[in-house]
Order: sequence, then C-alpha cells, then structure tokens
Amino acid sequence: MSPEKESNGLENDTFAIHGHFCELENDGEGSGLSEEDDKNKLAYCVTDVPAWYLCIILGIQHLLTAFGGIIAIPLILSQGLCLQHDGLTQGHLISTIFFVSGVCTLLQVTFGIRLPIVQGGTFAFLAPSMAMLSMPEWTCPAWTQNASLVNTTSPEYIDVWQSRMRELQGSIMVGSLFQVLVGFSGLIGFFMRFIGPLTIAPTISLIGLSLYDSAGLSAGNHWGISTMTTALIILFSQYLRDIPIPFPTYNKTKKLHTSRIYIFQLLPVLLGITLSWLICYIFTISNVLPSDPEQYGYLARTDLKGDVIGQAPWFRFPYPGQWGLPTVSLAGVVGILAGVLSSMIESVGDYHACARLSGAPPPPKHAINRGIGIEGIGCLLAGAWGTGNGTTSYSENVGALGITKVGSRMVIVAGGVLMIIMGLFCKIGAIFTTIPTPVIGGMFLVMFGVISAAGVSNLQYADMNSSRNVFIFGFSMFSGLVIPNWIFKNPNAIATGIRADNARNTITKKITIPYKKAGWKSTLRERGIIDWNKIPLDDSSNTLESSEVYNLPFGISSCLSSFSWVRYVPFLPPNAPSSQDKANVDSLATKLQPVNTSNKPFQEF
Repeated sequence: MSPEKESNGLENDTFAIHGHFCELENDGEGSGLSEEDDKNKLAYCVTDVPAWYLCIILGIQHLLTAFGGIIAIPLILSQGLCLQHDGLTQGHLISTIFFVSGVCTLLQVTFGIRLPIVQGGTFAFLAPSMAMLSMPEWTCPAWTQNASLVNTTSPEYIDVWQSRMRELQGSIMVGSLFQVLVGFSGLIGFFMRFIGPLTIAPTISLIGLSLYDSAGLSAGNHWGISTMTTALIILFSQYLRDIPIPFPTYNKTKKLHTSRIYIFQLLPVLLGITLSWLICYIFTISNVLPSDPEQYGYLARTDLKGDVIGQAPWFRFPYPGQWGLPTVSLAGVVGILAGVLSSMIESVGDYHACARLSGAPPPPKHAINRGIGIEGIGCLLAGAWGTGNGTTSYSENVGALGITKVGSRMVIVAGGVLMIIMGLFCKIGAIFTTIPTPVIGGMFLVMFGVISAAGVSNLQYADMNSSRNVFIFGFSMFSGLVIPNWIFKNPNAIATGIRADNARNTITKKITIPYKKAGWKSTLRERGIIDWNKIPLDDSSNTLESSEVYNLPFGISSCLSSFSWVRYVPFLPPNAPSSQDKANVDSLATKLQPVNTSNKPFQEF
C-alpha cells in the first residue's frame, strides 16, 4: 500500500489549491521530506484558515466522527433514568448534549488548549453514573419498565426520572470542580508524575467491562439485528478501511473531477448504524418483524417511537437547571471523581497527539493546565445543563486530523457551531431516538469492547514481566468486577449507603503496593512511568511558534505581558521568553497511546 493511501482520507489535491503544506513534527529527525514522507504534509496547519465552505464541510465530518459517541451516552443513561419508553425526553437529552458539546468545543479551541480538538460526552462517567443509578434507592420502579403503564406526561413519572437526573447533575458538578482546581492550579503536572499505565489500564478496561449488561440487554432484543450491526461495523472498520470510494469534487484547477475518499475509515460506526437502521425500516414496513409486543423481535421495529418526531418541537433552547435544582450525594461524587481523573489523563495524551497531527509545537505547561481547567468548566456546564454526563477530548477526532491532513482549528470551530445548531433543533435529536435498540446494542458490543482493549493496550509501557505489575493488574481487574457484583447482590450489607466503585478501588489498590528496594528510578521504569511521561528536550513553550498557537486570543496575552505576576499564574503564558526559562520548562509529553491513527478508527468515546 502506498504511503498516501495509508494516511490520507482525501487526496492531497483536494486541498492543494486552497492552502499551503506544512510538515508534521518529525521527532528530532531531519526536516527534509522524501517521497515516502508525503504523509507528513499538512494542507492546513493549526493557525491557518481554510475557505469558509471547506471549514463547513470538514466541520460536518468531525461532527459525524463524534456522532456515535455523543448519541450513545443518552441512550445508555435512559435505562438508568427510567426513560427507555420516553422517546421525546430522550430526544431532549440528545439535543442538550449536542448543544453543550458544541459550547465546550468552542471554549476549548478559543480559550483552552487552543488546538483543533472536539469536546463531547465521556464514557468515563458512565460506569459510576450507572452504578449510582443502580443503588436500591434509585432503582427504577417496576411499572416504568412496562411501556403500556408509562404516561410520559404524568407528574409521577416526570418526578421519577427528573429526581434521578438531578442527583446525577449535582454529583457531576461537584466532581468537575476538582478538575477545574487541578487544571488552573497546575496540579496536573504533579498528578502525572505518579499516575501511569498500571493505574489507567485497569481503570479504562473496567469502564468498558462494567457496561456489558447494557450492551447485552439492548442486543438481546434481537440478536440477529444486533449481530448484523456489529458485523457491518467490523466489515467497514477492519476490512474495507483501505478501499477508497470516488466522489465528485470541484476546484478551480481541475474543475469537476473525481477524488477518492476513504469513507469506511472515516465513518465505520455511523455507516454500520445507518445501514442496519435502514434494514430494520424495510423489515418494519414489510411486516417481517412482529407487530405483537409480546413476540421476540418486536423492539427491532422502527415505528415504535414514530410519534416522537411529530411531537418534538422544531426549536428548543436548552438552559441550566431545565430538569430542576441539582442534588448531591457522597456516593455519586466519589464515583464521578474516578471518572474525572481518568478523563484528565486521557486528555493530556490527546493534546500531544493533536499537536503532532496539526503541525503545532508540543503543548507547554500553561496550555495543558488551561485545557484541563476548561474541560472542568465544560463538565460543570454539562452538569448544570443536565446532560447526565461530562465532557472530554475525543480521540477519534484527533485521528481524523491525520486522515484529512487539515489541522486548522477553524474547522473545529465550524464543527462546534454545527453541534450547537443541532442542539437547538429538537427534531434532529428526535430522529435518532427511533434507532431500534438491537441496533444500538450491536454498536455497544463493538464500542465497549474497544474501550476495554484500549485500556489494556496501555500496559505496553509497563514491564509486564514483573510479578509485582502482574499482581497489581490482575488483582485490580478481578476485584473491580467481584466487589461491585457482590454489593449488587447484597445491597443491604453496607449500612453507609456508599456504593463501592470499581474505578476508585482500582486506583487505591495501586498506591498500597510497596515499592521495590532497588530505588525510585528503577521502580518508575518498571511501572512504565518513565516511558509514559517522556519529557522532550526541545520544549517550545517560549518559542514564537508556540506563542502563535497557545497564547490567549484577542490580544489578551499582549495586554497581560506587562505584568510581572503573570509568570506565577500556571495557566497563563509567560510574559517574556528567556533561554533559562526554556531550559527549565517541564513539558508533560504524556502519550497514552502511540500516535498511529490510521489503525484506530475509534479509540475512546
């Protein structure tokens, strides 16, 4: 396979007429590019501004790439919130999470890390959220599981799901304050020195494994449809990913011509869902699927929520507190804190991957601190608006940068605006609530499996020949499955009411294992911390190129540069570069996973 085919989602000539090419970072190697290094060329760097229509087109692509993860979260939460038979409210939740994701994306690109990175709902919050909602006091009443008994407009039913949402909102808002503190205070650097792959691997893996019940319940409504959905996603993402599809393209040089786009590599999840959805629609109108609610396969029909689209308003503005005043519980906050910690560490890795793929220098400490702080504000907004979730950086959109070779942050700004528009028009969200549950279940089988595998893949940085590391990982995984299962079967065994959280147990188990007597440095190398937190010698936090990318917008950095106290604020750029400052900068070049996006159609959702 040629290098161009291996890396490009669009032919280079698609963008050559509108922008210039710049080189991706070559990790200290020579800057000269041979023919084999064409894959390192960018059509647009991070600070470039493509034509407005190109921003819209590529913004739509980034929106579609994040689509699967964003709509999956409300659909999963609907089971714990007793909303599985309330399609209209599900549509409102989908619209709200799109709106908040768009707002958080604009905040991150403008005032946060300032790299072309999309913000959206995070699966790291799902495990503790579902654990909290499965506690005895929040278990859904039996009558809410029967569609014929649910009156979605009755005050009793509305109080059932809104009380659960308000509890979730309060926990997320309190937990997000921790992320705001860690980011804007500069504590993220301190945390990254002690948290490594041996901590993150079981944490992320357990997030995926703990959601097996949701996947099984949805897929089990029609295993044939769910298996078909899974097979299509696998076919598109693993077997057809390198097959280009010709699309008509127009530019001033070649006029109307054909360009090859690796559509299966870009949108495997969305294509798999759409095709299965279409097949279910055909089976519904031809009465292949049963119309009797008591028969197996009834939930695969597409007309079960057909009235939702008609009932949904054309326009609805989401607002903070739309479900009522949030409440807080200790159990929910403790669980959410584990998700916040996992999300922060993954985001730092995404920042560095995004910088490399967008032609930007490595992000300096002040930009990383600001990015994590803005993500905390994003989680705070998500909790206040009532998405039932937080926000994080999306790895799959970082991968799209490597495919399209367009690293401009203006493209992500366009994508953020499009997400806000989608969130304002409720009928768009209502359409996606008609996706049959077996189709959603088939998607879950793939996505949750990938999350689990992505966690295990981080062990490549640790020495797994070490009996200590093998013990920690094995014990963490096993106890993370056993303890929650025991508490679920014995809900009255713990009088405090605080539900054990598998992610929290995973983190604490690692800290209690004593270090080897061989010394601190050898222990760090064994645990993978040294390879995990590589510190580049050429940190460019004070270079002109870095200031162009990471300084605050609208001349804010220039206005603050005359104040001496700015250098003591961890999230503000230094006011005057010096060689001594450059030598003392401690860049957090954290790489959660190797940057090889061509082999990762979806990584973290």
